[in-house]
Amino acid sequence: MCTLEQRGRVFVLTLTGDGEHRLGHSLIGSIRAAVSSVAAAAAPGAALVTVAEGRFFSNGLDIGPGGIPPARVGELVEALRPLAADLLALPMPTVAAVTGHASAAGFLLALCHDYRLMRADRGVLYMSEIDIGLPLPPYFVAILRAKITAAHALRDVTLRGKKLKAAEAKEMEIVDVVCPTAAETAAEAVKLAQQLAERKWNGSVYSSIRICMFPEACRSVGIVEESDEEKRNHFASKL
Repeated sequence: MCTLEQRGRVFVLTLTGDGEHRLGHSLIGSIRAAVSSVAAAAAPGAALVTVAEGRFFSNGLDIGPGGIPPARVGELVEALRPLAADLLALPMPTVAAVTGHASAAGFLLALCHDYRLMRADRGVLYMSEIDIGLPLPPYFVAILRAKITAAHALRDVTLRGKKLKAAEAKEMEIVDVVCPTAAETAAEAVKLAQQLAERKWNGSVYSSIRICMFPEACRSVGIVEESDEEKRNHFASKL
């Protein structure tokens, strides 16, 4: 389902195989276990890269033939929510290497990272719910609003179902870097993660700042923001 490798300060989580990496209970559980291992091993100066093998980064929730019946899609929507929380609260920088198509929940998975790099030669970002007739879950909307800040870009992604290639996604500031191929995308993602890890930031401070930056998104996935008093005490303890 996925593997976890440590390369110096960088943890590399790879969705393995040539399939579509659809997010069913097994894959979500496997990713959550890997992220939990990363969080447990975290020390100042760590970072996470998520990458996928094959043509897909992730083609969304595992619904339909081979997956769960569409009538039970709510089960997977709820199963994905704590994974989004795991990534948004992870005490280190996170980088998604979008090496193939990222659709619906797969697109959301990429958005839960701090940085996104995308290959130019193949793959699209696509929030397909409008086209397949499914409402967007509230926490999807909160994360989309937090990570896609241009109003026209958010409109085109959610209400138009626009399929974004890398160059256009970068213009919309949804991805940070465009690379020519999948291999170069993965390599540049690791390079960026290494640069971030070298800063040796305090993980709990990093996570706290991220949660403060995206309060609505974090609340939507169940992350409880520190109270003002807790923030003051946390700040005072670092002085």
